[in-house]
Amino acid sequence: MSDLSRLLRVELARYVHRRAVLVLLGACLVVPVLVGAMTLWDSRPVSADDHALAEARARAECMDRPRVHNDTAGSIDLGGLCLARVSERTEELLSRPPLDLDEEREGGSGPAVASLVAIALLLAGTTFTGHDWASRSVSNQLLFEPRRGRVWAAKAAVVSGAALVVAALVLSSYWLVLATVAEARETLRPGQLVDALQMGWRASGVAAAAALLGFAMTTLFRSTVATIGILLGFAVAGSLLLAGLGVSERWNPAMNLVALIDDGTTYYDDKCAYYDAGHPGDHSCAEVLSFTDAALYLGTIVGLVCVASDRSFRRRDVP
Repeated sequence: MSDLSRLLRVELARYVHRRAVLVLLGACLVVPVLVGAMTLWDSRPVSADDHALAEARARAECMDRPRVHNDTAGSIDLGGLCLARVSERTEELLSRPPLDLDEEREGGSGPAVASLVAIALLLAGTTFTGHDWASRSVSNQLLFEPRRGRVWAAKAAVVSGAALVVAALVLSSYWLVLATVAEARETLRPGQLVDALQMGWRASGVAAAAALLGFAMTTLFRSTVATIGILLGFAVAGSLLLAGLGVSERWNPAMNLVALIDDGTTYYDDKCAYYDAGHPGDHSCAEVLSFTDAALYLGTIVGLVCVASDRSFRRRDVP
């Protein structure tokens, strides 16, 4: 077994035995299960019992508020307008959107699950290396492998590789379960499962990059708190800051993340203007942000952080 393979095995063992990491990996499993269960429940078909309960509730509402149906208090007539209203109200109470994978993928539970999994894996990467700096165990690790570049690369490979595998398994399973239920309910259309799985695989790549970014930033700053604080601050105020500086949405990392997960997206350039008959007017113009452009932009950011992190790890003193 080569030295690099042995180092990878050691780092992987340390990764999966870290309690905080295990909790976050567990969250990657539990959260999609809960979200998926809620999605399936909210889109369940209407049963005979559901219809009976809804009709009983509609009749009770009709009898409690007869004036709403143009009846006088004390002369409640379940026929006529009131009965018609019972039928309408029953249908309103039973209105549930059917399970549609396209809707879940485009704006439903899909983006939410992908985002939560990516955040959990980012925190796992941050926590994994942050504990080493907090416990001052990095110096002990370098006694067994003094080549710092190789140690950094092994840690980065384990963090990003584990995130990629976990995210791919979780998100693929999520869409396969939803597709199985949709097929049983006869709402699955051709091509929907493939589109959903492809979205899950793209989101898995984003999760792996997020975990790598968390690891690299924590190694650079040598503090989990600093990394989380910077990322949280930018997530909260970053878009507002960029908008205040007049920076186009094209360079907003959040917009580029959407383009990565959705295989491209549309944004609006507020600086777009046209002149018609000498009268200037500002108009929001739709622009397309492709998957490739987003990958190059965000990949450059992650790459620069990784280079800075690696150089810092090689040159700075290790306590």
